[in-house]
Amino acid sequence: MFEHLKKLFSVPPQATPARRATTPATTVAEEGGAVFLRRDAVFDRQGQLAGHLFRTGDTLSATVRQADSALLSTLNASPDAWNAGLAFVPLSSASLDLAAVDELRSTNLVLLLDLAPSARGAQNEELGARIEALRQRGIAIALFRQPKHPSFSEIIHLADYGAIDVAATEPSLIRDFSAAFRTGRRDHPAGLFAAGIETIDEYRLCHLWHFDYFHGSFAAQTLQHADETATDPHKMQLLHVLRLVQSDAETAEIAAALRQDPPLAFRILRYLNSPLIGLDHRIESLSQALTILGRQRLMRWLAVLLFSVREPAVGDWLLIESALTRGRLMELLGDRVRPGQPADALFLTGIFSCLEQLLRRPLAELLDEIPLAEDVRAALLHGEGTYAPLLALVEAAEAFDHARIAYCADALAVPADAVNRALLAATAWASEVSEHWD
Repeated sequence: MFEHLKKLFSVPPQATPARRATTPATTVAEEGGAVFLRRDAVFDRQGQLAGHLFRTGDTLSATVRQADSALLSTLNASPDAWNAGLAFVPLSSASLDLAAVDELRSTNLVLLLDLAPSARGAQNEELGARIEALRQRGIAIALFRQPKHPSFSEIIHLADYGAIDVAATEPSLIRDFSAAFRTGRRDHPAGLFAAGIETIDEYRLCHLWHFDYFHGSFAAQTLQHADETATDPHKMQLLHVLRLVQSDAETAEIAAALRQDPPLAFRILRYLNSPLIGLDHRIESLSQALTILGRQRLMRWLAVLLFSVREPAVGDWLLIESALTRGRLMELLGDRVRPGQPADALFLTGIFSCLEQLLRRPLAELLDEIPLAEDVRAALLHGEGTYAPLLALVEAAEAFDHARIAYCADALAVPADAVNRALLAATAWASEVSEHWD
């Protein structure tokens, strides 16, 4: 069962594939056993981003326990950076005795447990005691459906969540598992976690049968199936304002453009006055924003707002997180690779790499409408120039192409732990930003 779950949690995401070939086509070996972190979006019943599932790439030589230890060590190295909603961490029950488990944070954490083949008899009592101790610390426990395992029926009643590998389970069994788990919970509230959802139909089935959290490649499909003819007039107007700000238009001209869309002007001012920006003075007008923030910093936050959605669906959240995480990750890694590089230019390179998906227009056409530095354009359109290697690493990290991540990180002399810490910090930042939109 765990081997199947390893396969499940090794499926690369399909949200935003890389547009350029920046590494050799041949496989690059994992040098020195480098471990890179991957995080997948997890959605709630309202289609909103609820948190992330964190995991690492499996190596051919790694045992389950070794892989679990590497994952836990990676997460514990950045305890303050991965506080981005709920954190779902898959582990084997045989790894619960690892010292690193006791070092994990104890809030908003859900351990997704798979019962190891050896769990039975007296070991069940030890496992049950260990689970209860973790729950007393505030760590939630989810247990994967394993009806043929001799210990499953004894352990499942201890779990806070019932989990299921959707792609490997018949629809009728998904329904039966949901019903049995919910009716069998008398001692404490419980929920349901659907992992590895591959299609929109599977997502709808799990939603129908009362699952609480949803994980899998289905989210990218919801974005692909969106109405490509739909246009958002607010985004078009915001794109126009971005062009004016970046081209050093007069403040009066920018203000006049915003007066044509009062709701947009209101949203911009509300966002700039949010705690996230951290200004000492309240901004009452865009003219004041230009004075206090400066044009480059204002350009940055306007670009962020470009990806805001009033009523985002699952696919929207996937794109939002991708754009915000890419922008922040470019900035964090850039500060390490080449200190002194323009942080705003790096941020815009990352966030605008998702612009084509957002507005469903050719990227080259969109960039013609926004005056950007040549290094930014070269990286986005041709994979060339100063920022291109960083963008390649960021895209590889999102796609979780382990060989490509290792190649790009090595080319920039960035160790795996630095990539992982930056990814966790960027993920937490993106989650915080999206909380202040509406």
